[in-house]
Amino acid sequence: MHTETERCVRAVQSKDARFDGWFFTAVVTTGIYCRPSCPVVPPKPENMRFLPSAAACQQAGFRACKRCRPDTSPGSPEWNQRADLVARAMRLIADGVVDREGVPGLAARLGYSTRQIERQLLAELGAGPLALARAQRAQAARLLIETTPLPMADIAFAAGFASIRTFNDTVREVFALSPTDLRARAPRSTPGSTAGALTLRLPFRAPLNPDNLFGHLAATAVPGVEEWRDGAYRRTLRLPYGHGLVALTPQPDHIACRLTLSDLRDLTVAISRCRRMLDLDADPVAIDDQLRTDPVLAPLVDKAPGRRVPRTVDEAEFAVRAVLGQQVSTAAARTHAARLVLAHGEPAEDPEGGLTHLFPAPEALAGVDPESLAMPRARRTTFTTLVRRLADGEIRLGPDSDWPATRARLLELPGFGPWTVDVIAMRALGDPDAFLPTDLGIRRAAQELGLPSTPAALTARAAAWRPWRAYAVQYLWATDSHPINFLPV
Repeated sequence: MHTETERCVRAVQSKDARFDGWFFTAVVTTGIYCRPSCPVVPPKPENMRFLPSAAACQQAGFRACKRCRPDTSPGSPEWNQRADLVARAMRLIADGVVDREGVPGLAARLGYSTRQIERQLLAELGAGPLALARAQRAQAARLLIETTPLPMADIAFAAGFASIRTFNDTVREVFALSPTDLRARAPRSTPGSTAGALTLRLPFRAPLNPDNLFGHLAATAVPGVEEWRDGAYRRTLRLPYGHGLVALTPQPDHIACRLTLSDLRDLTVAISRCRRMLDLDADPVAIDDQLRTDPVLAPLVDKAPGRRVPRTVDEAEFAVRAVLGQQVSTAAARTHAARLVLAHGEPAEDPEGGLTHLFPAPEALAGVDPESLAMPRARRTTFTTLVRRLADGEIRLGPDSDWPATRARLLELPGFGPWTVDVIAMRALGDPDAFLPTDLGIRRAAQELGLPSTPAALTARAAAWRPWRAYAVQYLWATDSHPINFLPV
């Protein structure tokens, strides 16, 4: 969008928050860059330059605005609605792969040369993978500086910087303030926070309807791993350097996030995965406008706009749970998962009680005795085949997944039909166009609304909803009285 100058100027002059994260406005007369909704008086159009990423602004010598804090914008929705090389690379960078494995590691995961990846990222985002990762480190450093009392040296290494000098230079360059000055300007921590926890605000594009989002997560929560408590969804997290606990509370203009991490180097990864689980980088206006073109869906969208797709923080975990949920009730699926957690999950400490384990990794489940599983023999075969393929790397589920190729590999597994593959594509891989025409809830909703109820006819009708059929699924599910559609009391 940054190449559409007139459209960008209109967005800046109207302070349209919907475009935060889509592009950044660099002001040549002041040397700063802002989000489109910056509350200051807009600069003259001839003084504006529009760039596709914060990293591109920083590389061009601009520093972040202290008023609108462009580094806290929602992410671009582009990266969660596309499956091409650039989108997969951006999802991996957000997941911290460059910091952990370098650009060669990023290239190896994507199956391209480092030169090809750098060329494509530069062409589309105006910055290479190192610059994009540096911008992410700067944002992580700012969060730690402002929300923790940690010494600056600890923050430097937790944010992923190789040295304290690089940390100091980057913070000064990006924010035009030293780390100490940033901390001095930060508001005081609110009393009553859990000791050792980081309290953050996760921004999103309005509107956001939390009912089905948190309702789904709470209704399907696995005891010991997830819970709904005091208006917050809480769960354990398996992270690259350790484990964590997160509590997510819906607020009118943000999601309140409280993170407790065993290793602070996991901060950016934990935030990225929580944002992905809650689908916070979606563009609900564009999605809802498309779905409103169908006169059957229009009343559902108008009644409760801004529905998101509830996703996951662990793609392999969700695939296992999808198999456990085949042809059984939500309660039965939770029971099966809870038994696996107690038998094979890693213990996790929760200062508040309630959360006891991490969901078992595929490697731990690969050795499960099939006879110990209380499910039909055919589903045992499906389960054991899946966890073996996940454990040995034959099937990789993650932000770098190639959606069509992964679908094809899943369909080759015994017991994997279209419903299982599509629900994994929708909630684990993040495909916004995944569709479930054979789902019982969808077929029931279609019949009540006068839509075709056979899978083939419904799929044909749903062609008009593309590329947002996964969101149409949320609106159709919401016509039912199932607990997944309601924010827990």
